[in-house]
Amino acid sequence: MIYAKMWTVVRPQVGIPLFIAGVAVASFSVHLALTMNTTWVKDFLNGSASKVAVAAAPAAAPAAEPAAKK
Repeated sequence: MIYAKMWTVVRPQVGIPLFIAGVAVASFSVHLALTMNTTWVKDFLNGSASKVAVAAAPAAAPAAEPAAKK
């Protein structure tokens, strides 16, 4: 373990919940920033997306003949 000596300063009963809480806060802030700074996310989550992107089907590739075994 790279940071083994860290646990001599910070007890795992304190450090692990703080780490998990930090990850949760960071994740929440990223998702909040996405919903506050974009228009399409709000529309998508409300079910009123105005445009639907349709991907064109790729053209069928000609079937290649299998290579002859020697």
